[in-house]
Amino acid sequence: MRNFVRLIRFFCWCFVLGLTGTGVIAASFYLYFSPHLPAVEQLREVQLETPLRIYTRDQQLIAEFGEKRRRPISLFQAPENLRNAFLAAEDSRFYDHHGVDIKGLLRASLQLISTGSIQTGGSTITMQAAKNFFLSQERTFTRKFKEILLAFKIEQTLEKDQIFELYLNKIYLGNRAYGVEAAANVYYGVSIDALTLAQSAMIAGLPKAPSRFNPLAAPERALIRRDWILDRMLELNMISEDMHAEARNSPITASYYGTQPDVDAPYIAEMARLEIVARYGADAYTTGYQAYVTVDSRLQKAADKALKRGLLAYSRRHGYKGIIDKLDPAMIEAPDTALEYLAPFPTAVGLVPGFVTEIGEQTAKVFTKDKELVELDWQALRWTNPYINVNKQGKRPKKTEEILAVGDVVYVSWNEKDGHMLAQMPNVQGALAALDPHDGAITALVGGFDFYLSKFNRATQAQRQPGSNFKPFIYLAALENGATAATIINDAPVVFEDDQLETSWRPENYSEKFYGPTRLRKALYLSRNLVSIRLLQKIGIKDTVSVVEKFGFDPARIPNNLSLALGSAAFTPLEIATGYAAIANGGFRVEPYLIDKILDHQGQVIFEANPAISCSECEDEISPKIDETNKLVEVNLLDADAVEAELVNRPYPMDSPPLAERVADPRSVFILNSVLQDVIKRGTAKRAQSLGRTDLAGKTGTTNDQVDAWFSGYNSNLAATVWVGFDQPSTLGRREYGGRAALPIWIDFMEAALQDRPEAPMKQPPGLVSVKIDPLTGVRAAPGQPDTIFEIFRKETAPQLTFNEDKARESLLTRDTPEPAPELIF
Repeated sequence: MRNFVRLIRFFCWCFVLGLTGTGVIAASFYLYFSPHLPAVEQLREVQLETPLRIYTRDQQLIAEFGEKRRRPISLFQAPENLRNAFLAAEDSRFYDHHGVDIKGLLRASLQLISTGSIQTGGSTITMQAAKNFFLSQERTFTRKFKEILLAFKIEQTLEKDQIFELYLNKIYLGNRAYGVEAAANVYYGVSIDALTLAQSAMIAGLPKAPSRFNPLAAPERALIRRDWILDRMLELNMISEDMHAEARNSPITASYYGTQPDVDAPYIAEMARLEIVARYGADAYTTGYQAYVTVDSRLQKAADKALKRGLLAYSRRHGYKGIIDKLDPAMIEAPDTALEYLAPFPTAVGLVPGFVTEIGEQTAKVFTKDKELVELDWQALRWTNPYINVNKQGKRPKKTEEILAVGDVVYVSWNEKDGHMLAQMPNVQGALAALDPHDGAITALVGGFDFYLSKFNRATQAQRQPGSNFKPFIYLAALENGATAATIINDAPVVFEDDQLETSWRPENYSEKFYGPTRLRKALYLSRNLVSIRLLQKIGIKDTVSVVEKFGFDPARIPNNLSLALGSAAFTPLEIATGYAAIANGGFRVEPYLIDKILDHQGQVIFEANPAISCSECEDEISPKIDETNKLVEVNLLDADAVEAELVNRPYPMDSPPLAERVADPRSVFILNSVLQDVIKRGTAKRAQSLGRTDLAGKTGTTNDQVDAWFSGYNSNLAATVWVGFDQPSTLGRREYGGRAALPIWIDFMEAALQDRPEAPMKQPPGLVSVKIDPLTGVRAAPGQPDTIFEIFRKETAPQLTFNEDKARESLLTRDTPEPAPELIF
């Protein structure tokens, strides 16, 4: 008995000494590690690594940039079933322990002994949060001890719900998804509030091993893990037996859902990304910034569709270049193998490869890369004259067998207007840029046929000659220097000698004809080259450039010769659109801008654009005014300093936007606008009359040999420019003028953009008069004179009837030839 007591006493002392030793060791570790542990207080204001997101002005997602997909949520945004699934899987006693669960550690040990694996794990949610926020993933005793110490500190600092919320937002769940909201998006394409019980349990099974239990990579193991979690939830009375049975019988529905933009606008996204990173650096990818651009989603979709449709139409006009490949006969009977073969062929929005499965006399069926069986009728096939060169095609086919055979790999296009069509990947490129004339906001922009095939942004980077699309600025310079829309210029041959050229320059009209004395209005809406050259020669290049550069055109890129009259200076489509926006708003220079505002991860505005606005009404408040001597004082609206000084002295609200600089007399701009309206009414853009609007104006443009085709047009609320050409400049082909290659794209865009929008004509400024003139001479018509027309003039330039003008008319009427050229009449 005495020996037994001694033995008991010995074991008690061993236990006490062991416990004391363990305490001493633990205390030693604590004293050693504690000073070096991170301050858990920072978790109160932790900023989770969240990607940069770009949205349209109407809050449609364009793009997401950043390595980690994460969308932070509050704890109570997470459905109860999702929260319970995580608790059942990771830490059912989370709300009972103080950071470390001794029972949970013992349970995990017993599972390991009995089954050879651990289902629930020994780490609590608090310990996992400590590891994810502060520690590495290495498996060492030192790291585990730090994890335990940090868990205790976190529990002392934060509420349980705060810890759980941080955990649900921080945890990695595979496929670049961090946090439960991102996982719901990636695996199910929904927000967490739309998850089923089975889906919630599937996501809750991922933290243990995001790759091993991934429903995409290992669906069998993921299913076993999901069902164990459901069993555990039933065991813990978190769900009913009916809910358990229904969820357990649910099949795996996970699929990969990448970040799906609401609007396909990759050129816009890249422009915004570059600007934001230039402003904030690489941190922009991880700090959760939300950038809102000026783009309108409806207009952007319309621009993208219009450009693609127009470039595909150009490609069809020049003939079919043939199939892109041919399948082995065995593949036709094995669709999966055929689809694998199609995988490397590029796909564009609205253009997808496929293989011919069946042909009829004038029909064909194509199975596409998107697993869609498309039936093509003869309307979709009949355009396929064989391509020979840009100006020549072969004979039009009469039967499908002349075009296609079973097994041929081809492209199929689709759009709302044309439906499905046999197609080909176009070599031609294009761009469209649209602005709000009031402040320069970019409302739509497309930089090419497809961003993923070519990231070169032709709207902002391609400097191309605009041809006649630039003439309105030459004519505006003339109007600013005293000319009128009735001024007569002789459309006659002209030869220029240049010592730097081996031959003389003999410019011509596109028609290769000469039309004699011509009013400026008619010369512009019919795009007469020789009139433009003579006009520039009379005004002077220096005076012309001084006007043109005010519209945002870099004077260093403007040639110092008469070729400027034909648009030989190279500019980007966005620069041309900016110039036209200044015409559309009545003569104010606005700067194009894309970023409207940027919000930080807390939704606070950290940047907001403050563009200068065009405002004729504001000018009315500035001028005229009465000075202290009761005398009328005019402020020169073309003097920016005078306008700014006047605004400083006026009682305007301090938060009013700045006013854009006026760069042209509003009366000159109004006259030019009326001429550009005639381009659509009776000139080179008559096709635009199909829009059925009277508030539109614009100008076509084509360079030598039809290398570049343009159209720019506008009303008071929207200005848009379209360019079509090859990246390596070469001819688009005969008859591919601006009115054929570019104008239809502009029409398609404006038809959608202006749908249900009221007309927005330019307002007529004061100081203009309408005078009846002789259309042949441009002089004021005599009373009772027949065949007259009305013309708009500035008051001070309106023609007066004199006795000499009858002789002038008689001289012009009896002239047999257009030579010699008459003097320019100002």
